[in-house]
Amino acid sequence: MLREVTAIRYVTPLREGGSLPGVVEADDLGTYVVKFRGAGQGPKALVAEVIAGELARRLGLPVPDLAKVELDPIVARAEPDEEVQELIKASAGSNLGMDFLPGSLGYDPNAHPVEPGLASRVVAFDAFVENVDRSWRNPNLLIWHGGLWLIDHGATLYFHHNWARAAAVVHRPYRWDDHVLKQFATELATEGPRLAERITPELLTEVLALVPDEWLEDGDRKAYFDHLSQRAAQPEAWLP
Repeated sequence: MLREVTAIRYVTPLREGGSLPGVVEADDLGTYVVKFRGAGQGPKALVAEVIAGELARRLGLPVPDLAKVELDPIVARAEPDEEVQELIKASAGSNLGMDFLPGSLGYDPNAHPVEPGLASRVVAFDAFVENVDRSWRNPNLLIWHGGLWLIDHGATLYFHHNWARAAAVVHRPYRWDDHVLKQFATELATEGPRLAERITPELLTEVLALVPDEWLEDGDRKAYFDHLSQRAAQPEAWLP
């Protein structure tokens, strides 16, 4: 199970994306960036965060710790923005928290070249989960203590927004023309297949077990497993 914490103070909204995540303090003395269940894409964005984020972690990629954050809207009663208030009221209960990295910087490819092996593994991972949100316009990467960190995976696994068509796109190729790390991913021919080999049915089962039941509908967990295991079985179809 994901670690569970309870929000005790709402600190501030983050307005760098359409979903209005917020910085929250929790009862474990930690600070989290919380993605709210009541935002536009609803629980599916949180499911994608867990599956992609925890898969990336098990593949050796740097992802901030994730937690299930229980939220009582009363913790944000002092927030003056009515839009934020409505979002928080609609998100009572469990939400997704990502460990806040204080002092981190947004990624700039001109200032922070990435080691070819790591860049190649990130591209291969993004290809598997069909991450459409790692472009130079919006890298969703941070630099913290000199290292690269992957964040914001709510836009991955977008097949789950139309389950009726999911089977037809299971081997869809990945478009990476504007991937922010493309120029550094010079070892993709070797690192890509190595990473793909590690995406086993056992690993997918372990990751899918971390998704809270209340964010899923009946049969979803098996549907994710079937789709992702079929995709993993044919890396030649999706690896760039």
